[in-house]
Amino acid sequence: MEVTARAPGKIILSGEHAVVHGSAAVASSIDLCTSCTLRFPSQTENDGNLKLQLKDLSLQFSWPIEKVKEVLGESNNVDCSKPISPGSLSSKLQALVEELNIPEAKIGLASGVEAFLWLYTCIQGFKPATVIFASELPIGSGLGSSAAYCVALSGALLALSSSVKVDVSQQGWQGFEDDELTLLNNWAFEGEKIIHGRPSGIDNTVSTYGNMIKFKSGNLTRITSSLPLRMLITNTKVGRNTKALVAGVSERAKRHHDVMTSVFSAVDSISNELSEIIQSPAPNDLAVTEFEEKVGELMEMNQGLLQCMGVSHASIETVLRTTLKYKLTSKLTGAGGGGCVLTLLPTLLSANVVDKVIAELESCGFQCLIAGIGGKGVQVCFNISS
Repeated sequence: MEVTARAPGKIILSGEHAVVHGSAAVASSIDLCTSCTLRFPSQTENDGNLKLQLKDLSLQFSWPIEKVKEVLGESNNVDCSKPISPGSLSSKLQALVEELNIPEAKIGLASGVEAFLWLYTCIQGFKPATVIFASELPIGSGLGSSAAYCVALSGALLALSSSVKVDVSQQGWQGFEDDELTLLNNWAFEGEKIIHGRPSGIDNTVSTYGNMIKFKSGNLTRITSSLPLRMLITNTKVGRNTKALVAGVSERAKRHHDVMTSVFSAVDSISNELSEIIQSPAPNDLAVTEFEEKVGELMEMNQGLLQCMGVSHASIETVLRTTLKYKLTSKLTGAGGGGCVLTLLPTLLSANVVDKVIAELESCGFQCLIAGIGGKGVQVCFNISS
């Protein structure tokens, strides 16, 4: 038996940073995914090991399953229908990962490997298996790669558990029931906490359910777009310190309280208007351009306010100037200070123009990806060997 789960990445369409100060924000799934394949060995193949393969990074890790059981087993006998955090077992998880001698250049992966061990043993127990990841999402660029990793892993693990009732005999991709998605999302959130400490839960929720989410003051509302949107996502490849950027906005808000309060209020209005436009009835062909123009204007205004907050960057400004030459609208997504930039690609835009924009951006050393916005959430597909 083999199962593959895939989970989408995410973008912030509006409201980043301001959401920390009480404004609404809108996040969306994108049709760039991370996949996780779970394969249990046959009796003849069974070597007693749990193996993790990260194909895009050309890394493979392996543990004797009996050793994992010895380290975690006493306290890790849990019901997978009740997600829990590792708590006092965190140090034991870290010890298992430290023994791998992960290359220094990739040491940031350690917490992701810890999340893998925790989710695997909690949901599947102590069974030898091979788990393989592949991803279309760049790591650490603000596109929710860690959440997609945790959601895809949780989806594959739960699909072969007794806690969900997906149809093993069905061909092709299939989704989960709503109550199953809730369980899956809660497990993925536990993985995100191991990786990030105190995540908001937004990334894993978008990856789990797909489509779009409006969130404000801790409340999440699922919304669905009436019209597909297409974005060019430019990864500047400039790393950023999210905590420092968030702190910088807060300091600016203290120094200029009244001004920044107005900025945050304006962002709140943008997010609210954007969510209304997104959910409005599907426009006819003649109204599509007007729909896209409104979205583009709101993106442009949001970017201006993000610049007011001080979270832009020279690399982001380069993308903005480049796309503006082609009369396209762009904004940063996520923390800023580098990371990724969104550019709205109107329906009537010629492929030739898109190619020119991408060529110019890539000549600056940036990575370009084209993504559909607001697609499906986590899905699974079974492969039963004869």
